[in-house]
Amino acid sequence: MQPLPTHRASFSIGNEAAAKRVVDVLTEVFFDGDAAVAAFERPDGQWDVTLHFAEAPDQELLRELVATSAGNDIAATLAFDTVEAKDWVKASLADLVPVPAGRFVVHGSHDRDHVAPNKLAIEIEAALAFGTGHHGTTRGCLLLLDHVLKHARPKRVLDLGTGTGVLGIAVAKALHQAVLASDIDPPSVRVAAENAALNETGQYLRVIRATGFAAPDFAKSGPFDLVLANILANPLRQLAGPMARYLAPGARVILSGLLTHQAPAVIAAYRARGLVPMRHLRIEGWSSLLLRKVG
Repeated sequence: MQPLPTHRASFSIGNEAAAKRVVDVLTEVFFDGDAAVAAFERPDGQWDVTLHFAEAPDQELLRELVATSAGNDIAATLAFDTVEAKDWVKASLADLVPVPAGRFVVHGSHDRDHVAPNKLAIEIEAALAFGTGHHGTTRGCLLLLDHVLKHARPKRVLDLGTGTGVLGIAVAKALHQAVLASDIDPPSVRVAAENAALNETGQYLRVIRATGFAAPDFAKSGPFDLVLANILANPLRQLAGPMARYLAPGARVILSGLLTHQAPAVIAAYRARGLVPMRHLRIEGWSSLLLRKVG
């Protein structure tokens, strides 16, 4: 049987920062195989952004998303066509090189044999760039986690808004102990659990569906010595109060998913709940924060 064609949407944008910004928006909307999103630099410095869909996409919605994140002029250049069917997830991930972050290396299956034996390898076969470890927020969190684990061994750990499970898997690989992970999105819960099994940490990582801290599992598993939350600036500010109630004295908190200009407001929200900043990493226009609960 002749395979069905793949639907493609593509456009070009002026620089890496702009490409990353629009890819972040697209990967928040199209998840878990809905689309394979890839962005690559051209020799002239422009960036080509391409999405591949198994089913015909909603062109009006896609134009609105691109317009919101990149402007109307870029959205007007968005082109749609169909191409020969192939595994676009593997095709786009094949161009992603392993990402080192301290003792951790995030990679795809195609680089499984290329990770140094003294590194903690995290294999993620996500369909989207967001969550594979190539996003600046994920790398920032892993670098801060590596710093924390050089000085402490937290016993009770929470990965809030786990996504593909990268951060929870990293903790489980490093400590070989139980980690609670949560996400509001059912597909994320499933994908994180699958990735934990793939990385042989399924016995340590327990993934639940929860909105914020509205689940009894948090009280049962806390108070937490370490919380990692790679989400977005507004939810992070809103969660400052609830999170503080689930933290042990001296707990460390790693926050990311916020643009650098949003960091002061997030820091202020947590400082008001007794958390003081210890480190602030800035990677590709994104901030990752390490805070400590006083007391």
